[in-house]
Amino acid sequence: MDMPQPNLSIIAKKDRIVSRLRGVLPKDAVIDDPTETRAYECDALSAYRCPPLCAVLPATTQEVAAVLSICHAEGVPVVPRGSGTSLAGGALPTADCVILGVAKMTEVLEVNYSDRFIRVQTGRTNLSVTGAVEQDGFFYAPDPSSQLACAIAGNIAMNSGGAHCLKYGVTTNNLLGVTMVLMDGTIVEIGGAYMDAGGLDLLGVVCGSEGQLGVVTEATLRILPKPEGALPVLIGYDSNEVAGQCVSDIIKSGILPVAIEFMDRPCIEATEDFAKAGYPMCESLLIIEVEGSPAEIRDQLDRIKEIALRHNPVELREARDADQAYRIWLGRKSAFGAMGQINDYMCLDGTIPVSALPYVLRRIGEMSKDYGLAVGNVFHAGDGNMHPLILYNANTPGDLEKCEAFGAEILKLCVEVGGCLTGEHGVGIEKRDLMTVQYAPEDLEAQMAVKDVFDPEWLLNPAKVFPLAASEGRRG
Repeated sequence: MDMPQPNLSIIAKKDRIVSRLRGVLPKDAVIDDPTETRAYECDALSAYRCPPLCAVLPATTQEVAAVLSICHAEGVPVVPRGSGTSLAGGALPTADCVILGVAKMTEVLEVNYSDRFIRVQTGRTNLSVTGAVEQDGFFYAPDPSSQLACAIAGNIAMNSGGAHCLKYGVTTNNLLGVTMVLMDGTIVEIGGAYMDAGGLDLLGVVCGSEGQLGVVTEATLRILPKPEGALPVLIGYDSNEVAGQCVSDIIKSGILPVAIEFMDRPCIEATEDFAKAGYPMCESLLIIEVEGSPAEIRDQLDRIKEIALRHNPVELREARDADQAYRIWLGRKSAFGAMGQINDYMCLDGTIPVSALPYVLRRIGEMSKDYGLAVGNVFHAGDGNMHPLILYNANTPGDLEKCEAFGAEILKLCVEVGGCLTGEHGVGIEKRDLMTVQYAPEDLEAQMAVKDVFDPEWLLNPAKVFPLAASEGRRG
C-alpha cells in the first residue's frame, strides 16, 4: 500500500513543534519518544505501520483547538485517532504527522431523558454511553462488534453501525449534534439537541467523513427507552445460499427484526472452539432477534419461523430465557476474536442489496478457491452489510498482496450488484484506490471540493479516502 513521502522539513523541526505543543498541553499529554510512539504506528489494520512524528492526548475541546492551531501554523499534518480500532487504516499515521488522540476525553457532559439525548466527549467508548443511561431504562442503539473498545469519535468518523442497525439505523441516524474543531483551530457547533436542524445538512457531511474535515470533540447522541423485551432465534442451514435466501424472504415479508446476523461454517467452528456457545455444526447460521411486548415478540417469531421452515433448516432454536439468549449471541460477539486465533485476516465491509446475498455468497466461495485463501463470512445480513474475513499468513511472502487482490475483487462485486464499497468501516487506506470503481471523476471532484472548504491545505488525515495521486496533488 503506497503512502506519501514524508515532508522532511517538518521532521527536521520536530523539536520545535514538540516544544510548542508542550506549551499548550500538560507534560504527559505529548508523546515523542520513539519507543512510546510505536503504540500509535497502526490501528486494527495492523498489516501497515508507520511511526508518527509525535502523539498528543488533549483532554478538552480548547486543548484540541490549541494543538490544531499550532499544527496549522507549522504546516504539520494531523491524524485524528479514537481508540485505534479502525479496520480500514483510518488512523494510520504518516512519518511527518501528529497523532491527535481523544482517549482522555471521556466525560458525560449532559443527560436529558425528557428530550432523549446524551452529550459526551468523543473519547468515550460506545458501550459506556449505554452504561451511563441504562440504569434509568435507556440505551444508545448503534452497537459495533468492537463496542467495548471503540470510541464515539471513530463511530462518527466511519458512520458505524452494528448488529441492531437494521431497526435503529447507523450512527448518522442517532447523531444530533457535534462540537468540531477545524484545522486552523476554529471551534464550530453543528446540529444540537433536536432532530433536523435548519439549513445545510452539515451534520450529514461530517458523519462518515473519516477525519477529513475536522476533529469532533463532543457529540450529542439520541438515546431510546429500552424495549419491553427481546428474544433471539438461531436457525441453521446446510447452504450459505439457502440462508441468504431466507434472509431475503424475511425482509421481503415486511417483518423488521431488530437484528439478522449471519455466520458460515469456518466462523461457526472457530467461535465454537473459542466461546463454546453450543452452536450446531452446519454450513450457515442465522441469528434473528425481535423485540417488543410479549405478544409482539410471539407474533414476529412465529412469522419468522414459518418462513425459515420453508427452507428446511437443520436446526431451529428459540431462546427460552435470558441465559439461552446470551449464549446465542455469545458466539457472534466473539467471532472476530475467534477468527484471529486461527490466522491473520483482512475484514471487509462492502454492502449489497439483500436480494443479492445468495449470488454474492456463491461468488465469494468461488473466488476463495481461485485465490487459494480461505474466507469466513460473518455479517449484518439484514441490511446486506458483508464482513468477509479473508485468512492469510503475514509471514508468507506474497500472501498479503494476494489477500488485497482478493478483497478488491469482492468489493468490486459488491458495487456491481448495486451495493457500495463500505458499510461502516470507512474507506481509509484500504479502499481509497477503489473509489473510482464506485464514483465517477465528477463525483470524486465534488467530494474533494467539500474538503477544500473545511481543510484548504489538506492537512487532516492525509493519504486516506481519496486516490493517493488525487489527494497528494490537492495537498501539493
